Amino acid sequence: MFVEFLLNFARFVLMGLWLAVLGRVLISWVDPTGRNSASAFLIQLTEPILAPVRKVVPRAGMFDFSPLIVILILGVLLRSLP
Repeated sequence: MFVEFLLNFARFVLMGLWLAVLGRVLISWVDPTGRNSASAFLIQLTEPILAPVRKVVPRAGMFDFSPLIVILILGVLLRSLP
């Protein structure tokens, strides 16, 4: 029973992170500087996750592929949970 709770909690956290990264991608089209409080919150929440990936994967012109990579990794982690 406790293991099932931990698995559900891990799924909840991973799905929340997945949605936060997706929200940051979508809000970056409207408010990329983070002047709005909601966009500033998403930037502060997701930057610790995106920054290490951004160091490894260089930018391709004006495109930043780090959110895509993080979303794919979180998706793989979500699907790997039993």
